[in-house]
Amino acid sequence: MLLIIFLGSCSSVPKTEKVTVSGRQILVNGSPYLIKGICYHPVPKGSEKRDLGNLTQDIAIMEEAGINTIRIYEPIDDVVVLDQLKTAGIKVIIGFGYNQKGFYDIRSGSFIDYVNKYKDHDAILFWELGNEYNYHPEWFNGDVKNWYYAMDNAAELIHKNDLSHPVATAHGELPDSLALSLSKNIDVWGMNVYRFDDPSAIFSEWSAISPKPMYLSEAGGDSYMTITKDGYEAGNNQKAQADANTSILNAVFNNTDICSGVTLFSFTDGWWKAGNPETQDPGGWAPNSTGVPYDGTPNEEFWGMVDIDRKKKETFYEIKKIYTGLTHPKRK
Repeated sequence: MLLIIFLGSCSSVPKTEKVTVSGRQILVNGSPYLIKGICYHPVPKGSEKRDLGNLTQDIAIMEEAGINTIRIYEPIDDVVVLDQLKTAGIKVIIGFGYNQKGFYDIRSGSFIDYVNKYKDHDAILFWELGNEYNYHPEWFNGDVKNWYYAMDNAAELIHKNDLSHPVATAHGELPDSLALSLSKNIDVWGMNVYRFDDPSAIFSEWSAISPKPMYLSEAGGDSYMTITKDGYEAGNNQKAQADANTSILNAVFNNTDICSGVTLFSFTDGWWKAGNPETQDPGGWAPNSTGVPYDGTPNEEFWGMVDIDRKKKETFYEIKKIYTGLTHPKRK
């Protein structure tokens, strides 16, 4: 390791990067930040737990694709991993679940320990509370308002402890007036949006109800067609996925006056999500996902831009073409 020591004053260089919001923009040290992202939850064959053992290989694939942000569903409690991501120029959206059995979750309150432990790490883009919990009022005594109260209180606590990062949530689709009214401390709205291959309408819909930044926290298509439809044959079909993701990404980046980017779903196929984790199985179920292109069916084990062995699918090359061709947000 080469250690370079600069003599003299360095007061103009911040100790950590500061992420803020201004109008509809996410700013990193005052400059607009466009999320060219991927959802990252790698689970090996035969397992149901996240494993970061392939991180070095995965980072190399992400760098080639032009990815600058990963979205994770549970915290990474390893500074070495965060350092690797920082070195690669990849920022992390840290997701906190409500009930993770006390592992930095909202229910136990331990999420704030993680915030205070890592808030000075430059790999962090922002904190994110929940993942489309509005689809699951049964988790909150049958009343989704209980989730919004817990979420907003958690966001308020983060603001008191960390002045350098915004707080987001990943909402299932466009939030309604109830969600907005009970979530005053949310700075950035992520939205998991599955509207076949064109989410364009959501940007004007969001613009009409909120002045805050938004991004698509999930969007995309899978590489398996349950039926033959729209010219795409049933069975494994990487072209259907590539075409859908290309259309979705074009919609996102043609609307960066409203949208701050996307974390496409997802990095790698997940064999654990439907059936035997030792095999790749069609099927699965996800709430409010009938808008999956092009068959209306979320074949949950086929969403990766690479397969479980890290072989690049057709969609990888389309993602790379779009992400590497972007430089900065387009603002009207």
